[in-house]
Amino acid sequence: MNKYKIETVVGIFVVIGLLCVAYMTVKLGKVSLFGDDYYSIRASFGSVSGLRVGNPVEIGGIEVGRVDQMRIDQEKQMAVVDLKIRKDIKVYDDAAASIRTAGLIGDKYVKIEPGGSGEILKPGGTITETTSPIDIEDLISKYAFGDVKKDDKKEDRKETK
Repeated sequence: MNKYKIETVVGIFVVIGLLCVAYMTVKLGKVSLFGDDYYSIRASFGSVSGLRVGNPVEIGGIEVGRVDQMRIDQEKQMAVVDLKIRKDIKVYDDAAASIRTAGLIGDKYVKIEPGGSGEILKPGGTITETTSPIDIEDLISKYAFGDVKKDDKKEDRKETK
């Protein structure tokens, strides 16, 4: 009888542990089981270099959503990014979206300047004013090669004198 009592207590603790693990998985994975607290909007960019599904969307430095999906609009040759925004956040139709980097070499995120024209962007609406990310590698290579050319010209001037 005592053996079954210990096994029952252990079984209860195992079930409680599994329920805790399942709860934490849902909460940390930001999975919603009983409805969605987000609505979707779109933004079209010339380039989404470095942006990934799941990256944050921020307004005023506060995370208000996530990048949900990315695809290519074949007609306009633009990258279309679907953003999931919390339902309690209002984005206006004159909002501007840009892809930024967190820190010098951090992850990319979408920054939204919310606008304020009075017309609220409806679910499924599109942000028309967008800015693509700055390519740091391209800037560094231009700067590096620009310095090399300047140094060569200085050396040429010194030799001619």
